[in-house]
Amino acid sequence: MQLARKLHLPALFCALAVLLCELISRPYANVGICDDGPYILMAQHLSNTGHIVYTSWPGSMLGWQLYLGAVFIKLFGFSFTVVRMGTLFNALLTAFLLQRTLVRAGINERNATLGTLAYVLSPLYLMLAVTYMSDVFGLFALVLCFYSCLRALQASTDRATISWLYFAAASNAVLGTARQFAWLGLLVMLPATLWLLRSRRRVFLAGAAATAASALFVFACNRWFQHQPYTLPESLSIAPGSEFNILSSFFHALLELPFLLLPVTLLFITELRRNTRRSIQVASTAFVVSILILLALHWKHAEMHPLLEPFMGDWLTKYGGYGGGYMAAPIFLPAGARAVLTILSLAGLLGLATSLLYPPRRSPGTDAPQSPGWGTLGMLLAPLTVAYLLLLTSRAAQVNGLYDRYMLVLLIVALPCVIRYYQERIQPRLPTATVFLIAITAIYGIAGTHNMFSRYRAFARATHQAALSAPPGSESMAPPNNKKR
Repeated sequence: MQLARKLHLPALFCALAVLLCELISRPYANVGICDDGPYILMAQHLSNTGHIVYTSWPGSMLGWQLYLGAVFIKLFGFSFTVVRMGTLFNALLTAFLLQRTLVRAGINERNATLGTLAYVLSPLYLMLAVTYMSDVFGLFALVLCFYSCLRALQASTDRATISWLYFAAASNAVLGTARQFAWLGLLVMLPATLWLLRSRRRVFLAGAAATAASALFVFACNRWFQHQPYTLPESLSIAPGSEFNILSSFFHALLELPFLLLPVTLLFITELRRNTRRSIQVASTAFVVSILILLALHWKHAEMHPLLEPFMGDWLTKYGGYGGGYMAAPIFLPAGARAVLTILSLAGLLGLATSLLYPPRRSPGTDAPQSPGWGTLGMLLAPLTVAYLLLLTSRAAQVNGLYDRYMLVLLIVALPCVIRYYQERIQPRLPTATVFLIAITAIYGIAGTHNMFSRYRAFARATHQAALSAPPGSESMAPPNNKKR
């Protein structure tokens, strides 16, 4: 038992579960997927020359992500799959770290393990974990900062607290170079941690100095990135007339969040049954209003905003993964299955909302040691959420709106809050049915990932055959990469 605690076997199990699911899905294709094709070629150039050279594609800085890809190329030779295995390695570390973070956030080991599996075995995470997109790299940086801040708050000595603050500042500054949103850990979460530690003068001053030094590093990285040729600057301005696009994007994001975390949100359906008639009336009204808004959005933008889950329709689509429509892919999720998923997702969301309006089943409490209070969690996560939503507002104002992969960060914020709320106010242990729900989600993720890579392998073969049969001097087919940051 003591050995298991030292090795953190539940966290290790979460990482191995991700690895097993990815191996089953056979995620290999010698062609770019979304933005990762140019990124992979940049890693190859870095491996060959030792220099980072941006093409006309990147909107993210990439940073240490390119160096990790170059290391994998040096070790195993170049291929699209080899470089993508660097992302998978990072995804395994994220799964391990997320389970430990949930435990530190006041959730018991069993619930933290199930909550982590619900997140890392979701279709969205499994798909992105085997591409060379920068989202999972940025997510790792943010989770590591969250974990480090919790360790700093729970440390028993000033020396240990300062060490964790130094580590949080330095690691987030470096790891945030892969995806700039991760710097919110350094710029928002770390100052919030210092505010909680403000009564300890020595700790506060040391942490403030480390934060300031790391912020200067971030500023220097941004200045360097802005002077690189062919990079695309990110605008934070909101164009006039984009209000409808912003509101519709956030509304669909709100409705898709319970779908992305379905094994957890489904647990709250029972709360609808136990509440009073007034509670049911409130839930029914919210449901009807949501349907009416969806119908109005569908009428104005039928292609952009579907009526059924997945509402955002970027990586998770009715075709089973990214790039289905323009590749003439068969339907992976029929309308009946999408209708069931929509009903379950909205019912879970309404169950969670109504449970907040009525007295809990049990008095507040937690089984986890060194549990931070809700005030501490709120201080760490609320400013981060507000800052991230402001960034999403500027993105939603753009032509393409929001993508479902942007929800990974919001799910990291929601996950510890929802599971701890369930643990403290409803039942101390997540029900056994959660394991069954996670297994179904994992099967969906495996099948969707396999389906997506099968389509891209077929596209690569068709492209190769077209290039061989094309007359000399004619243009060959190009991979179907769309510019998406």
